Amino acid sequence: MKRLHIHLAVEDLEQNIEFYSTLFGCQPIVVHDDYAKWMLDDPRVNFAISNRSQQTGLDHLGIQAENKAELRDIKQHLDATQAPIEAQQGAACCYTRSDKYWITDPQGIAWESFHSLNEIPTFNDAKARSDGENPYACRPQDEKKSSCCG
Repeated sequence: MKRLHIHLAVEDLEQNIEFYSTLFGCQPIVVHDDYAKWMLDDPRVNFAISNRSQQTGLDHLGIQAENKAELRDIKQHLDATQAPIEAQQGAACCYTRSDKYWITDPQGIAWESFHSLNEIPTFNDAKARSDGENPYACRPQDEKKSSCCG
């Protein structure tokens, strides 16, 4: 079953962890010094916050697939929009490696559709940063925001 993904950019991570833990009635399942994530079942949401973006507020929305077949189904819907799609295979971001498709809605909001493959020890891919590539490998190259995540 698919899960809605919401990623907010925040200024004060600790304050927001306290706020959202109280709001959701549970602690995040992932916590780092720059990132926290809750995997809620009611409502079924992957809710993430980080303090890595240049702007606070809504960073991006997304749909998390539980398996490759669900991701292929989501991709068919993305194709039907006829909007440009950026595919990322094995993207390293938010302490997870994922296969992803990015699309931007008519309002300019980035939508990330993804299937998480495995956890990794870094926020993103340190090799990509050292090679001069996009330091936020999960984010489309043309996006001005600097965060990502699933």
